[in-house]
Amino acid sequence: MIIDVKKYLILGVKEDIDRFFERAQSKGIMEFISPFGKKPVEMTAEIQHLLDAKRILRKLPVKKPYIKGGDLQFADEVALQIIRLKSEVERLHEEKRLVESEIIRVAPFGDFSLDDIDFIERIGKREIQFFCMKTEKAHIADISDEVIYIGSEYDLDYFIAINKQPRSYPDMIEMRIDRPLGELQTHLSFVKESLHQIEAELKGFAGHLDFIHEAFVERLNDFNLATAKKEIAYPLENSLFAVEAWIPVNKINTLFSIIDGMAIHCEPILIEESDRVPTYMENKGANRIGEDLVRIYDIPATTDKDPSGWVFWFFALFFAMIVNDGGYGLLYLGVCVFLKYKFPTLKGSARRFLQLATILSTACVAWGLLTTQFFGLEILPNNWIGKTSLLDVVAVKKASYHLAHQDDVYQFWIKEFPNLSQAATGKEFLQGGIIEKDHHLNYPIIDAFNDAILLEFSLMIGVIHIALGLLRYALRNWSAIGWVAFMVGAYLFFPTMLHATSMLNYLGIVDQVTGKEIGLQLIYVGIAVALFLALIQKRLKGIGEIAVLVQVFADVLSYLRLYALGLAGSMMAETFNGIGRNVGLFLGVLVILLGHSVNVMLGLMAGMIHGLRLNFIEWYHYCFDGGGRLFRPLMRFKPKEHI
Repeated sequence: MIIDVKKYLILGVKEDIDRFFERAQSKGIMEFISPFGKKPVEMTAEIQHLLDAKRILRKLPVKKPYIKGGDLQFADEVALQIIRLKSEVERLHEEKRLVESEIIRVAPFGDFSLDDIDFIERIGKREIQFFCMKTEKAHIADISDEVIYIGSEYDLDYFIAINKQPRSYPDMIEMRIDRPLGELQTHLSFVKESLHQIEAELKGFAGHLDFIHEAFVERLNDFNLATAKKEIAYPLENSLFAVEAWIPVNKINTLFSIIDGMAIHCEPILIEESDRVPTYMENKGANRIGEDLVRIYDIPATTDKDPSGWVFWFFALFFAMIVNDGGYGLLYLGVCVFLKYKFPTLKGSARRFLQLATILSTACVAWGLLTTQFFGLEILPNNWIGKTSLLDVVAVKKASYHLAHQDDVYQFWIKEFPNLSQAATGKEFLQGGIIEKDHHLNYPIIDAFNDAILLEFSLMIGVIHIALGLLRYALRNWSAIGWVAFMVGAYLFFPTMLHATSMLNYLGIVDQVTGKEIGLQLIYVGIAVALFLALIQKRLKGIGEIAVLVQVFADVLSYLRLYALGLAGSMMAETFNGIGRNVGLFLGVLVILLGHSVNVMLGLMAGMIHGLRLNFIEWYHYCFDGGGRLFRPLMRFKPKEHI
């Protein structure tokens, strides 16, 4: 939930400054306000060095932790040594790369002595030059007699020319050789040996990660404390200090315990219009995980209602519908169980992320059971999984409805499968339409009915989701009541326009005629109420409320992506299975494994992106102000919180 914060003025004697700020840091409930405005504060060189050293050590192989201890100055020296060694490793890697490139360049000429070349040129009064040219050009070029062919490598031909004066030749590139092959190879061996020694020395510090981290946290705490003290004003020089701070209303009692026993007084003061009040969020359990998701997009304003729980549970539903495969959910869940076993001591955000992944995986498995979707396999209606499927129950209800009314849907399938005229129940109607293809039984009626149910369910979820968003802020935006009525009316009315049967009809909630009449009335009444309430609340500006009609309609249709992405994933899974069956055992296994691996990753990405998008884009329209700033109190970090 979002908890209000108050602005406090704190006055006290100068002698209590250090003790007050140390207590405040240990409690972590106050964000101090600068009287000079917020200015960017650069970290000290020591903190930056420790941070850089941490990043270097994290990439090294795990080693037994260093336990000999040491002070901050020693930690700074170790950090600088680690940074120096890392820099030397990078320099040697680059030198190794350059030497290897030079060896490749001069290798065709073999090993020789530059002193010998110099002696020949001096005594023989000749100039020796080295050339190369494209092999394809060398085959058709007219090469002079004084040019000696040496060899070919990497699509290049290499030559030596001996002349009285330096010369150039068409299409040939002259090569300067500063060091011969033997010297380069000797230097490369030296560089490799030096690199090995430096890397070994650097790896020797791998066990210092915890030590460096503890020093980093201590330096950071000292830095934050010193920065907070800079916000102090001195109304009476060398006597009193004054500082302002934001404090959550549920932490005010803690404030008085901090100043207990000190000559310090605090009073709440008026929040000015120019103040940017921070947003303090306090959640536990699933709502805390939802808070992490909310922060991905934006920080709620202090005027917002905390959307953390709403975002979390709807995201889990959307993710499961998009992945649309219980088998993939089992794979995700298996990875989560492995990570839980591998890292049993995870804390903070890492632990919450694993909990989120576990809940999303479980949601995928549950959705797979409800819709009989597992690895794209065709689960027959008589299978035990099919019998427990909620989708199958709804499909039977739909079939029974069409069978009882013998409507257009019934007539269409009777033409396709005349034997259905003998069906007495909805289940018989569904299972009576069978097509055998490639030695496999297909049930087109079941497939068509399931698709129609899932498509309508996606729209229904859209209506419910957006309606809840509108109702959450109905007291701020009165017209929301009218738009909720409009959406309900549209959901009841539009199936009759499309000559379709709504889920509400075949589940016996409302018949088509009544749904059409009530729906049309709610559409008109909803629009009228929305405009009327908008004019009352916003005066003439309320006329612009009519544009919300298009926005609401488009936003609800956006939820069709839940059905479309889920359908695409299941079709890809079925396609890979079909290809795998047709290409033989060995290739078939490879195709199925590779295909499902790709589909698993696509489902994961689509579920994350579109599952959050429906919350952050479509839903936030109606119940989120955003643009807030997180409450960041002065607090004392513990090493395990930031490693």
